[in-house]
Amino acid sequence: MYPVHDMHTERTRKFIIATHGTLAAGIKSSLDIIIGAMENVFLIQAYVDENVTVEDELKAILAQVTDDDDLVIFTDILGGSVTNQVLQHALRSNVYIISGVNLPLIMEIMLADTGTPLNEIIEESINNAKEQMVFVNKLLTAENKEDQDD
Repeated sequence: MYPVHDMHTERTRKFIIATHGTLAAGIKSSLDIIIGAMENVFLIQAYVDENVTVEDELKAILAQVTDDDDLVIFTDILGGSVTNQVLQHALRSNVYIISGVNLPLIMEIMLADTGTPLNEIIEESINNAKEQMVFVNKLLTAENKEDQDD
């Protein structure tokens, strides 16, 4: 495991993957396989255990986040209950919330240069992640048509 640390400003980047059900664990499992295990990655799996609330999990994680840290919160659905519950923390200057995430987006943000401002990283990563969403059948059909035209 290696820390994600900003050498220029001595800020540590911390991440929360917050989803309905066990999607967060699945994303984390994929991340561990593709990029390796990372420190400072927390999961919130809403509604898996009826005795644990999202707010309780969030409070426990936020207790580990200082004003010298940047916290990126990835959520699954814009307007969903999980996103709505983390929104109360969006006005903190060191909290960044991104909804509707996919694996390429999370990977790019987690692996980004810590010398680049998070706002810039997030904007660029969202644009790049959108390009990862492709109707592959249509792409293959277009490529086959181009091959036939040659």
